[in-house]
Amino acid sequence: MPEQPPDFLAHRVGDSVAVAVRNLTAGPARGAHLDDPGTIEVTVASDVPLGHKIALTDIVAGADVVEYGVRIGVASTDIATGDYVHTHNLRSARWHSSVA
Repeated sequence: MPEQPPDFLAHRVGDSVAVAVRNLTAGPARGAHLDDPGTIEVTVASDVPLGHKIALTDIVAGADVVEYGVRIGVASTDIATGDYVHTHNLRSARWHSSVA
């Protein structure tokens, strides 16, 4: 039986988020890094639309969110592994400053 395609892809090992390559529903999901032959298993907490992000690790509020091996944003709330990552819990790094 042929192996199923991944549910999500992370650009680099060490990224804290990956991109859904199909609409995901809550439950087990399998993905991969583009720069590593291994697989990643995550339990998706809620539905994640195609092209949107899923957390690969726990990310505390105020911590950097990493994709492509670079900081793309800052967690505005605590994010658990498997959570949908979007504007409700992520602020762009472009306008974020540590100075209030």
